[in-house]
Amino acid sequence: MKNQAIADSLNSILADSLVLAQKLHHYHWRVQGSGFYQLHGLFEQFYDRFNDFSDEVAERMLMSGTVPLASMKQALAASDIIEDESVPAARNMVLAVKSDFEEMHRKIRAAAVVAENEGDRGSIGVLDGAADALEKDMWMMKAWLQK
Repeated sequence: MKNQAIADSLNSILADSLVLAQKLHHYHWRVQGSGFYQLHGLFEQFYDRFNDFSDEVAERMLMSGTVPLASMKQALAASDIIEDESVPAARNMVLAVKSDFEEMHRKIRAAAVVAENEGDRGSIGVLDGAADALEKDMWMMKAWLQK
């Protein structure tokens, strides 16, 4: 990898992605109430996607000659996403996920700018698709929260 800043950005994104996937899994297990069926499935889609995204980021780092973080302990220490051991109401789960997605989106777009400045098309390819998907997810959650 040409730039340590890209490697650092990708590791930070990887940490957030790993913690967020676990948080989404927790919400998937524990959601209750009138939105159960819809949110149970949605959280599952989200955590599956973040598990896949974590794999893409780590593999991109390895292909570029850098080392991705490798444990939940490392991920928790490096992540800006906060675990949630509580069982919030379904609406509060969506609010928390939307907020986490906003943080991920900001971080991914910033990393893409760094990669763009370094001509790292491979990293841009990994990052742009994830950011675009997050934009749609945030829009959908915002609409859901209007009910």
